[in-house]
Amino acid sequence: MDSRTATKILSTLGHEGRLSVFRLLARRAPDALQPGEIAEICGLKPSTLSAHLSSLAEAGIVCSRRSGTSLFYSLDGARTRDFTAYLLDDCCRGRPDLCAPQTGAVQPHHPKTVLFICTGNSARSILAEALLREAGGDRFVACSAGTRPSGQINPQVLGMLRRNGHDTAALRSKDLGEMQGPDAPQFDFVFTVCDHAANEECPAWPGQPISAHWGLPDPAKATGTDAEIALAFADAYRTLDTRIRAFAALPFETLDRMSLQTEADRIGKLT
Repeated sequence: MDSRTATKILSTLGHEGRLSVFRLLARRAPDALQPGEIAEICGLKPSTLSAHLSSLAEAGIVCSRRSGTSLFYSLDGARTRDFTAYLLDDCCRGRPDLCAPQTGAVQPHHPKTVLFICTGNSARSILAEALLREAGGDRFVACSAGTRPSGQINPQVLGMLRRNGHDTAALRSKDLGEMQGPDAPQFDFVFTVCDHAANEECPAWPGQPISAHWGLPDPAKATGTDAEIALAFADAYRTLDTRIRAFAALPFETLDRMSLQTEADRIGKLT
C-alpha cells in the first residue's frame, strides 16, 4: 500500500461516525449487515449512514453486495490487512517494541480457556458452555457470561441439558464484568452467540484471544405452541452441539493464529 492510499483511509476513519461503522463491521466480520441494522446499532440517521458508507467504500475498507432488492455491507478484510500491515511494516519498520500486536502462533498449552457471550446468559451461551465442557473434557475451560444477564438460567435449557446427561450444578447466569479485570481468566477464544452481544462495544481482551461471532436465534423468544417452543430450544442445542464438536476437534497444535481464526469463522456458519 502506498502513502496516498493509507492517508485516504486514515482521513476516512478520522471521523467518529465513520469509525463507529467501521468498528461495528469489524466486530461482526465476516458477516454482512443491512444499512437499517447498522443505522439502528450506531444511532445514525439513514442519510448520515449512507454518506459514511460511501466514504468507507470509496476508501476501500468496506464492500457491499446485493441480494435481491437488499444491500449488505461488510468489512473488506484484505484491504484492512494491507492497511494495518502498512502501518506496522512501513511506518513502524516492523519494530515490535513500537506498535506490533501479539499476533504470533497460538501457544499449544492446555487447557484452552473459552468464553461464550450473549445478552442474558440464560440460554445460548449457557448451552455452549455446557456442551464444550462435555465435548472438550479437560482440554478446555468453558465459561459464559451476559452483557445484561437475566440472573437465572432458562428452565427449558436446564431441562434439556439434564435430559441429555449434562451436569448443570456449576452453571449460573453471570455478568460479563466477572470475566474482566485483573482476577479474571485470560481467554484463548471469545465467541458471541447472539447479535446484540456482538454489536456492543467491549474493552479489548488481554492477550488478544481469537474471537468470532457464532450467532443464532434466541430460543427464549420463540412463540407458538409448547411443541414449537421446545423445538426452538432443540434447534439451538443441535446447532451449538455441531459447532462445539467441530471446534473441539480442531488440531490446535498444528494451526497458526490466522488458520484458527479462519476455522472459528467457518464453524460459526455451521447449522
